[in-house]
Amino acid sequence: MADTELSPAVRAIFVVALSLVAWPAAAAPDSAFTQFIASLWPEAQQAGVTRATFEAQTRGLEPDYKLPDLLLPGRPQTGAPAQAEFVQVPADYLKDASIARLAAEGQKLMAKYRDTLNAIEKRFGVPGSIILAIWGRETDFGRYTLPYDGLRVLATQAYVGRRKDQYRGEFIEALKLIQNGDVTRAQLRTSWGGATGLTQFLPSELGKHGVDFDGDGHVNIWTSVPDALASAAQQLVNKGWQRGVRWAYEVHAPRGVDCTQGVPEVTRPISEWLRAGFVPVRGLKLSPTELAQEASLLQPEGIYGPSFLTTKNYFVIKEYNFSDLYVLFVGNLSDRIMGGQSFETPWSASTQLRSADVEAMQKNMTRLGLYSDKIDGKAGMKTRAALGAYQKSAGIKVDCWPSESVLRAMQAGR
Repeated sequence: MADTELSPAVRAIFVVALSLVAWPAAAAPDSAFTQFIASLWPEAQQAGVTRATFEAQTRGLEPDYKLPDLLLPGRPQTGAPAQAEFVQVPADYLKDASIARLAAEGQKLMAKYRDTLNAIEKRFGVPGSIILAIWGRETDFGRYTLPYDGLRVLATQAYVGRRKDQYRGEFIEALKLIQNGDVTRAQLRTSWGGATGLTQFLPSELGKHGVDFDGDGHVNIWTSVPDALASAAQQLVNKGWQRGVRWAYEVHAPRGVDCTQGVPEVTRPISEWLRAGFVPVRGLKLSPTELAQEASLLQPEGIYGPSFLTTKNYFVIKEYNFSDLYVLFVGNLSDRIMGGQSFETPWSASTQLRSADVEAMQKNMTRLGLYSDKIDGKAGMKTRAALGAYQKSAGIKVDCWPSESVLRAMQAGR
């Protein structure tokens, strides 16, 4: 009998029965997971975790197979969720109303924490507006409640995640945080990827970059705003932040600009970019020091939408979250906290191809020798530049943007 001939009630029973047959282990205690957790004890012990802490925190711990980005034998791949930074077009991710709301709140927080922010900038050289913008983007200034039990997330990712070795270490670092009294198990709430706190750190990052700025003997990025903001500043410094350098400059690109130059490897002093026809927006006048700074061209929508000259500090922020849209959000929010304006050039009405289509493009361009970076389905700087190189070789319009027309040209073997 065809499925369409079954009543809704019978179909529902049939679907439930199939799910029970396919995954019976989901309803029973997972002994293999329990054995895996027990196997981590020698590593935890070597890292300084006591047996008492290990037993107390792992007793009754269960995996969360509903997390994304897992590799589950015999089950459909869960796949990574659609992170907004990588699947939304700029106009959707960089909504002016959202940035304006956060900027207004950020200005209030700038006044509230002025002494702390000034002390952080004096010590680390990172402007208070930048770290406030990171706080705003990551957790809406603490208003966003992280949804997951952190220890459970880290244990599951270590067991069946795509980066098992990394998460074994993160799980053990989380045990150390709890043991040291830096955070309670209840406070250790995370994203699906295990990032935690007001400014979203993985446990190992806290060990590398955490700062006890309020002087209470603990690095507390969950409830101590000074610690969270100072730790974010320290992370930026450790990744190369340069004191006194802006994150980027919005510019108007000259007609006929070669968008394939928009990669980190192509750097010139800003003065050279300006001599080549790039013009800072709103008549901004740059100092001799600024003109001497090295910068790269960034065109997030290819030849469409705004263009930017990005400094070393742009790429430092990108180490916090490897997305151009994330950095643009943080940078513009920082500017607007300080009274700046939105982007002068509007974002275009571009559409975003599916990740699978972008991945197919990357594979094709790799085969042609035009692309040598990760095959990840994300249209980042190097993918866009490679697309421009492909468009040149195929004799089609060069716009450095992954569109349906370029995909069809590749599929036709052009």
